[in-house]
Amino acid sequence: MSRFFSLIVAVLALFTMAGCSQIPPKPEPVAEACPAPQACPTCPVCPVVEPPKPAEKPLQSADWSELPGWTGDDPGAAFTAFVASCRSLERQAHWKPVCASARELTDKSTAALRAWFEAQFQPWALVNPDGSRNGLITGYYEPILKGSRQKARGYTVPVFGPPEDMIVVELAELYPELKHLRLRGRLEGRKLVPYYSRADWTPQESKRSPEALLWIDDPIDLFFMQIQGSGQVQLADGSRVRLNYADQNGHPYRSIGRWLIDRGELKTEQASMQGIKAWAKANPARLTELLNTNPSLVFFRELPVEGSGPQGAMGLALTPERSVAVDPRHVPLGAPIWLATTRPNSEQALTRLMLGQDTGGAIRGVVRADFYWGSGVEAGNQAGKMRQQGRMWVLLPRGYRPGTP
Repeated sequence: MSRFFSLIVAVLALFTMAGCSQIPPKPEPVAEACPAPQACPTCPVCPVVEPPKPAEKPLQSADWSELPGWTGDDPGAAFTAFVASCRSLERQAHWKPVCASARELTDKSTAALRAWFEAQFQPWALVNPDGSRNGLITGYYEPILKGSRQKARGYTVPVFGPPEDMIVVELAELYPELKHLRLRGRLEGRKLVPYYSRADWTPQESKRSPEALLWIDDPIDLFFMQIQGSGQVQLADGSRVRLNYADQNGHPYRSIGRWLIDRGELKTEQASMQGIKAWAKANPARLTELLNTNPSLVFFRELPVEGSGPQGAMGLALTPERSVAVDPRHVPLGAPIWLATTRPNSEQALTRLMLGQDTGGAIRGVVRADFYWGSGVEAGNQAGKMRQQGRMWVLLPRGYRPGTP
């Protein structure tokens, strides 16, 4: 092991980004030593300890008939979003023919588009390591906040871009197997240390105020915009700007809803975005304590308000109710996804063709997605209530085997 790799391992341990622990060797079946006969006269056979079952493959071939509601969806909006995804996907050889076919397609009726997807793609069921096929489906949206270009009465909460003293270490350039790890830190003398957590950042805000992009009127609204990853800000003259995710401080996301539940402040069914905001309004003296339980902090960049939505992880505008955030370790970004879940706080089926065009700090796992509802209050109402179970199938080009280049 090289000295540099040893350094990387040490840095990984310092920043605790991967959340790894040492895994003991896989045990073989073991027959426990039998006790003396007089100690166990009625135990003729010793128990056998079975080794843990191997993890299931995350992608398993499926038939179109397995997709609930497939024939009832109009894939038109998803097809348009897929063509947009092709700007990135077609850099990979196995996506080029599909993207070329999509651009040449002239008949875009519902039936023709459904037939095109069936001819071009093979569905693959997403399966958790334990073999289960259900997972958590949450929702997100683009909030619209009120703000100002300058700090003013009523607008005292600063929004920042990525700080100049934050150092980003891209590990994938040297070790491709670490492509999903990115470290963020700052220098103290010659020592690289983790970047400021949310609680540690707060004292920094006053000295960095000249660097603020905008000023917002409500800290809890800004907090939820950080969770969503983007938002619009309406200025006093009626104009709007879009703030989009630019970077993050490197600390893990912690749910403030879970913190409130664990302390008995809210019941599980109350811990929606709306319920948390109501708690914050009723407990203003504890707002800072609440927010600081999540050490993760998001920094933004300013963009014009254009397109169907904010930019996702692919740099493409998200499509309301057709884009989802996924875990790119298991689902290729840009791929079509069949989602079978239920509407927020309901048992009404929600089955439709989506595009995996975004990622999120809390979106981890094979069967895991964040449903993009759109912009504004109504989208926020839907997103804030959504915490459903669901199944997912990713559509990959025919003839392509997952795991091959």
